[in-house]
Amino acid sequence: MGEHSVKSTLAAADRDQRAGPDWPPMVVASVFQTGLNLMRDLIRRGVRTVGVDYDPHNPGFRSVYGHSYLCPNPDTHPQEWLAFMQSLSRQMGTRPVIICAADIFVSALGAHADALEPYYIFSRTSVAVQAALATKEQQYALAQQHGLPCPRTVYIESAQQLRDFAGLARFPCLLKPRHQREWEALPEGNRLRGKKLITAETREQMLDFYALTEPYRPQVMAQEIIAGPDSEKYCYLSVYAGDSSLLGCCVVREYRCNPILFGSASIVEPVVDHEIAALCDAFLRKVDYAGLCEIEVKRDARDSQVKLIEVNPRFSVTGDCASYTGVEVGWLHYLDLIGRRPVRVEPTRFDFLHMVLRREVAAVPVYLDNRLVSWRELMRSYRRSLEFFDVDWRDWRVTAQTLFSCMKSVAVYALRKLGLKPPAPK
Repeated sequence: MGEHSVKSTLAAADRDQRAGPDWPPMVVASVFQTGLNLMRDLIRRGVRTVGVDYDPHNPGFRSVYGHSYLCPNPDTHPQEWLAFMQSLSRQMGTRPVIICAADIFVSALGAHADALEPYYIFSRTSVAVQAALATKEQQYALAQQHGLPCPRTVYIESAQQLRDFAGLARFPCLLKPRHQREWEALPEGNRLRGKKLITAETREQMLDFYALTEPYRPQVMAQEIIAGPDSEKYCYLSVYAGDSSLLGCCVVREYRCNPILFGSASIVEPVVDHEIAALCDAFLRKVDYAGLCEIEVKRDARDSQVKLIEVNPRFSVTGDCASYTGVEVGWLHYLDLIGRRPVRVEPTRFDFLHMVLRREVAAVPVYLDNRLVSWRELMRSYRRSLEFFDVDWRDWRVTAQTLFSCMKSVAVYALRKLGLKPPAPK
């Protein structure tokens, strides 16, 4: 865990390289833990790095890594955000590199690319593709167009369209917002508020769920599930140069996720899977992709076909794992953007698990209660070397908040097992 284990896995030609004093600085858009980890990786390389975010509660604002600036929300105040970003560039005294670590900033960069190009260095040739892939309806359309298999998926804008889909679909099915942040903005008390997706077991249940979002966000994706256990889910983590050539990639397999079956990974392991790597690489080359990308897929238990779950055209939570395999995607992307084309890097380390501690603590009780894992299997998995997404002892304030959150989750689970009602959150 930490700097030593990352550095020990880097390719020999790249291991000790650091940014020069005259190299462009970096702006990381989003200082949730994902962007914060990218800031950490670049600062360790000697890159002068700052973060921006509209949410003051994100951990980058209390981290030891770099300085973070509070910016306007690019969704609700787009012109104010644009002016802020232009001003930040002028304040830095040079044209910095910008890398996004959240979809909201991918979309904002795509919307304001022309106005921001004089101020920032970014993947100009690919920014429109990234912005398209940040929305569910466009990423599935692009996948189907370019031969990346998908489960049956329909873009929905009305209850009638959903009824038509439900009349032909195999249940259970999923409902997803185009962007996760769309359901984050639903009213307090709405059952869908803050959810990444929701599973409907029947046609009637799907229509009931849609009624919760239709008055506010009627545009959703309806999708058949990809059958099979969580262990058949994989992520392709990659970085592509400006000419769409591959600079580095690795594949990780999911152990557990939160929530189970359809949630985000809580623990993954790097693996070698040539089929998944070739499939994802072919898709990204066909769309002339440049930059950082995570593609999540799953092998369907019904036909053994690898199918798309989602594309994240940015630095991602699971993408943090790539550095520990020896593929430091953020650094490689930075080098390419500033014209210092790096050599292609291959993964060299596979003997570890990468854990998002908050998710794992929440997921484990559910897996145990549903007998999806035994205590013996659980303890055996933890005997492996562990690298953490959200634990860094140098960044003690952020780590303390992670540990406090985990303790609360354990306490709530213990109270429920004892038949007691946990106190309501304040």
